[in-house]
Amino acid sequence: MQTKDLHVKFRKYWVNDRINYSIRVLIALVGVVLPCWYLGANHAVTPLVLGIIAAALAESDDNLTGRIKGLTITLICFLIASLSIEILFDYPLLFAIGLFSSTFGFIMLGAMGPRYANIAFASLLLAVYTMLGANSSTELWYQPMLLLAGACWYGILSLLWHILWPNQPVQQGLANVFSEFGYYLDNKSKLFEPVVDLTSHPFRIQAAKQNAKVVNALNAVKITLLHRAGRGQSDKFLKIYFMAQDIHERASSSHYRYRELASAFQRSDVLFRFQRLLHVQAIACHGIADALKQGKAYHHGTDCINALDELQQSLNYLKQQNNPQWRLLLNQLDYLFNNLATVERQLQNINNPDAEHIEQQIDTKLVDTEAHSVKEMWKRISCQLNTDSMLFRHAIRLGTALVIGYGVIQMLDLQRGYWILLTTLFVCQPNYSATRQKLVQRVIGTLGGLLAGIPLLYLFPGQEGQLVLMVLMGVLFFAFRTIKYDWATAFITLLVLFCFNQLGEGFAVILPRLGDTLLGCLLAVLAVSFILPDWESKRLHKVMAEATLANKDYLAQIIAQYRIGKRDNMNYRIARREAHNKDAQLSTAINNMLAEPDKYQIDTDKSFRFLTLNHAMLSYISALGAHRTQLQDNHTHQLVSEAHRIIHNHLECISLQLNGSLVETSPSLDLNLEQRLGQWRDEDCTSARMVLQQLHLIHCMLPELHALGDNLSPQIHTAIINQ
Repeated sequence: MQTKDLHVKFRKYWVNDRINYSIRVLIALVGVVLPCWYLGANHAVTPLVLGIIAAALAESDDNLTGRIKGLTITLICFLIASLSIEILFDYPLLFAIGLFSSTFGFIMLGAMGPRYANIAFASLLLAVYTMLGANSSTELWYQPMLLLAGACWYGILSLLWHILWPNQPVQQGLANVFSEFGYYLDNKSKLFEPVVDLTSHPFRIQAAKQNAKVVNALNAVKITLLHRAGRGQSDKFLKIYFMAQDIHERASSSHYRYRELASAFQRSDVLFRFQRLLHVQAIACHGIADALKQGKAYHHGTDCINALDELQQSLNYLKQQNNPQWRLLLNQLDYLFNNLATVERQLQNINNPDAEHIEQQIDTKLVDTEAHSVKEMWKRISCQLNTDSMLFRHAIRLGTALVIGYGVIQMLDLQRGYWILLTTLFVCQPNYSATRQKLVQRVIGTLGGLLAGIPLLYLFPGQEGQLVLMVLMGVLFFAFRTIKYDWATAFITLLVLFCFNQLGEGFAVILPRLGDTLLGCLLAVLAVSFILPDWESKRLHKVMAEATLANKDYLAQIIAQYRIGKRDNMNYRIARREAHNKDAQLSTAINNMLAEPDKYQIDTDKSFRFLTLNHAMLSYISALGAHRTQLQDNHTHQLVSEAHRIIHNHLECISLQLNGSLVETSPSLDLNLEQRLGQWRDEDCTSARMVLQQLHLIHCMLPELHALGDNLSPQIHTAIINQ
């Protein structure tokens, strides 16, 4: 029994993506440090270790062929970056021109996709690493070859890792999706508090933020699946991914105003029953995440089934009361119950995704958005070569900041001043909010690392002890890099101290490292503030307009299927994913704006109100998508088509308002239509009543959206800034 428990614990830790990643880094670092110690090659340790770090940062998931291609491109970029530094190092003017050109060029490579963005950043990092050791480099080729050797060794190890565990990234990606689902369902459950005068606004904002995390997780696993489509077991994971998309659509649905439900059923336990069902389904999602990580079958417990049965009994009891005031609201609860019952069935079938796949006849093709041909790659880069592009502005900004930093090094004759460039490279982000966050974490981490480094250098004066600490610090850097950047900075600071101590300069770099870090942070902040700054508030109206148009397109795809029947085709999935992506981008943009100077912020209350309404509209539209079915009644079809046409025109008008276009006359709200949508015949089928109800909810939101569109237009924002 004890052996079994140990095996379970080991497997639990092994499937943790950060631990798994750290083990790979550990093997890579030990693989260079141990031979260097044995051969007494102290001078080779630092470039080999730095080459491993750069290669690990450049790594991105792909199939075996893609990984080989990615490693080849990475090594070529590393060679160009390192050799150009060695060649131009003694020619300051040419060096400055080359530094700006290479920075701009590498950053613009990111237009081709996330993989190339990782390679570009790692190449710039390797270039700065080359600068750090250029003074002590005896031969032109010596340092570049060692840096490349470390990178190549890590790349080969990563390839072997992929061959041994090819599906691990997919399992971890899907596990992350269901883990975020769990948190999202818990957030949604808070909306079912049976409290009089329930204020749902904060809960909706929190749900919108968590929905953005779900969307990001789905997008990440989609890229992973694209690289493995049609490869054996990956087909199973692909079907689970499509199930996850459908669960997401149902989980993000809203069938009525929560405040009215809370007011009507405040003395009943029915909303508590809904809340409990969502909570136990959230627990089930976390259980699915654990099962996917460990590659084992998921065992669905009885808690969800019992909660569903108890909820159904509660609904039946309320119906038996024959309260006429509850009749319409009980219909809404029925829609919600059926939706959650479908989610429950899907969670039960997670081990058998074929059952859902056959029943729904899902189109299993994924949209490949990556650039593959040279022509397409160049087209993507050329489209970004203008000042409206955030990537172009970031490339100009970072290139200029690095050249200014290099100028400071030359003017002050700073021997180890290239830490300024290293700090600027890490801290200077595409927007002010991210830069500010990195700055604080970088300063705290550097200061903490230096303070910890002084006693450690005294306690471990021997080479062997410091080499062990180097390896440990490198592993901890990658373990904390994505979750605690300040801790990661402290660990990488300690690693660098021990690296330079191998050259007899451990204590000598402590104070310069702190000063260079502060100066590099200052350059990064000045760059994002004054060199083609990207204030979120100046583009927020565009993000709002795009979110509105995405909702419009998603609704159009859904309404079409109420005539032809449910089809999970590619066009529908693209529209659905785009609507959720834009909603996530809107949430991120507003949060970024809050970190910017007050002068550049627009009305935060109105911004959050727009986010709340946009997310609520997306939830109402998602409910329509979750219940798609073919309507048979022509009268209902005519009403649905008329309502959709009017809503379509209003959403188009709101997007024009937000984009700053002059709208002479906004479409007037049809009060007669609103009345017809708010009433339906008892003989109407359930689907007809549900469609009319959701369209009525959307139609009621339009006046406030129009008002917000006027208030948040770019003309109003410009006037506020100029006051």
